[in-house]
Amino acid sequence: MTHTDTGRFADLGIGENFLEVLTKKGFMTPTPIQHQVIPGALEGNDVIGIAQTGTGKTLAFGIPMIQRLALQKTQGLIIVPTRELAEQVESEMFNLGGELGLRTAVLIGGAGEDRQIRALKKNPHLVIATPGRLMDFVERNIFKLSNVSIVTLDEADRMLDMGFLPSIKKVMKQVPDNRQTMLFSATMPSSIAALASEFMRTPMRIEIAPQGTSAVNIEQELYIVRSGDKIRLLDAILEEYKEDTVLVFSRTKHGAKRMVRDIRAMGHAVTEMHGNKSQAQRRAALDGLVKKKYRVMVATDVAARGIDVDHITLVINYDLPDSLEDYVHRIGRTGRAGRFGKAIAFATPDQRSDVRGIERIIKKSLKVLDIPTLPAKREPLPEESGYSDRGERRGSGGRGNSDRMKRKRTYQRRSEGGRNSGGSAERSSSQGSSSRGRSANHFKSRQRTPQS
Repeated sequence: MTHTDTGRFADLGIGENFLEVLTKKGFMTPTPIQHQVIPGALEGNDVIGIAQTGTGKTLAFGIPMIQRLALQKTQGLIIVPTRELAEQVESEMFNLGGELGLRTAVLIGGAGEDRQIRALKKNPHLVIATPGRLMDFVERNIFKLSNVSIVTLDEADRMLDMGFLPSIKKVMKQVPDNRQTMLFSATMPSSIAALASEFMRTPMRIEIAPQGTSAVNIEQELYIVRSGDKIRLLDAILEEYKEDTVLVFSRTKHGAKRMVRDIRAMGHAVTEMHGNKSQAQRRAALDGLVKKKYRVMVATDVAARGIDVDHITLVINYDLPDSLEDYVHRIGRTGRAGRFGKAIAFATPDQRSDVRGIERIIKKSLKVLDIPTLPAKREPLPEESGYSDRGERRGSGGRGNSDRMKRKRTYQRRSEGGRNSGGSAERSSSQGSSSRGRSANHFKSRQRTPQS
């Protein structure tokens, strides 16, 4: 089904008080996915939404969840594939419902448990979780699913690609049968269809664009380039688009690390996001990109799923993805919310079959460009002259090394003197978790929310 006129949020059945909040925050006209999902979801229907990233699907499921939870003494659960996406979704949910007293909790790995457990003890209305940490908490009886009345699976195809299907099935079997279930995915492979058939009740299926297709507002180009010339081609492109914010995809985290070193030698402000980085480091990198401290980010597929930065105007597929379907997700990091963007892919001569596979998925041909005049290969900066993610200078004479030696000598003196017996309690890391435990007075008084 297609709609050219998406009307207004006021036409979708949203409560008056909630509409006031949306209007205040500048939400006036729904996107196509919001226009088609919200009315049915507000009525409690199960929903399957096929839509690309950047189409506004977070609000499509977020608005119905917040309004329905305000009328019930139950909880909502949103399951997402990555930590970054969990934090992004939580931020958007709190932006929508915070003024109404909405309480949220984020359950993610790679972050300390203490704050997450404290947030659960405050009886949040909405829990956003990655499958691994969610199942860990469920199996340890830290979080019970018996009070969950609405479940949303966001980026379901990606979760299945990452091997989370067994965890998702365990969760769905423990949530009450009379729940509402919403599932959002960019593609609809048979595994997703089977999951929907097993756990959803006559769902509405809403497909904004043919599954797997890329956004029409993203210009896509391709270079056929020898592997040894890829870094020089990247150098030329970053110079040509020196006013743009650029996201570069590497197939591996080790390749990403090498690429960051090379890009830094080109003179660009660059950061990285991949599995070797802690959650705090990944958040700092993303925050630096948002605040334009960095112009270029190098990322791997898993880490990049939660990147939602409006001013990314260029995505470069330095390496083609292992799973060709990920091409659509990658380029969806630009051209978001109706903006225009560009995506450039590098393919080696022996990857022509992969290119044809991508073209079948996106249902269009990629425009092949001639290789420009390439600059000479730059010498990478020596490792010693780089900086760690904490900002400490590397190298034997660096300040960070000196500080570590001082701490080591202090520890030794204390140990020799017996002063550390009994030890002080070690603070558990809570970086990376995100929860709000604010008063729900407005939420309760305006929309009869559950008692905390």
